[in-house]
Amino acid sequence: MATIDAVDRAIIDRLQGGFPICERPYAEVAARLGIDESELLARLQALLEARVLTRFGPMFQVERMGGAFVLAAMCVPEGEWQRVLEVVNGFREVAHNYRRESDRNCAFNMWFVLATESADGIAAAVRGIEEASGLPVFPFPKLKEYFVEMKLAVRA
Repeated sequence: MATIDAVDRAIIDRLQGGFPICERPYAEVAARLGIDESELLARLQALLEARVLTRFGPMFQVERMGGAFVLAAMCVPEGEWQRVLEVVNGFREVAHNYRRESDRNCAFNMWFVLATESADGIAAAVRGIEEASGLPVFPFPKLKEYFVEMKLAVRA
């Protein structure tokens, strides 16, 4: 496990919201932290490479930009898991693919998010995955959106 220092903790805490919208946002954040922009960028890169952070970037409401996303699930037989995993992950529209165990016989055990540039893209991606895998895909569209602003303080 990577070791992080007080500056890394301050960077993580500071960048969980309120990112400045200006010509040089990293320089502004760095100044608030008492470091220079190049150090901030180097530390962010190091945190990503060490997998302390798995992602750093904005969260967009893709529907407002004309895109779409949906949570999808599949029932994948154990003996087919690796093959289907590779098929599904081969689609650029797939994100956050994960396995979920269930006690029921062949219940939904593969869950992933489909994100596309248009609403029609979801149906096309579902069809493509079904054709390539030979298994049905069950999309679960969002019925209502909730905003949960979760910020996690980093402690020593």
